[in-house]
Amino acid sequence: MLFIPAVIMITPIAILVIFLRYRSEQSRQRYHTLLQLAEKGVELPHDLLVEPRSADTDRRRALVLIGGGLGLTAMFLALPFEFHSGQRIAGLWGLGLPPLMTGLGYLVNWRLNQRDDIRA
Repeated sequence: MLFIPAVIMITPIAILVIFLRYRSEQSRQRYHTLLQLAEKGVELPHDLLVEPRSADTDRRRALVLIGGGLGLTAMFLALPFEFHSGQRIAGLWGLGLPPLMTGLGYLVNWRLNQRDDIRA
């Protein structure tokens, strides 16, 4: 009886663990390679020492969080159900505000970084 809910709850956690383990292993191999090059006396450029990062990471993260926040808000507003006390589930629409506001913060950060890059 509890097997199906357990599988449903554990699946996203397992996916996250696999992803994080892959990223950790990738970073470990990268640093191991850099250490081997340094031991051989190879001059390492600064670009190799910095973790590779996409220029649009903040924008992508912002858009995902904004979409998730708006979707969560819309979902709660659209649900017609009520609690036993008579309070409607639509009253929980505010749960979508934290990801929405965090996404807006990332979007502002991305925009400010983009302006700083243009000036430099």
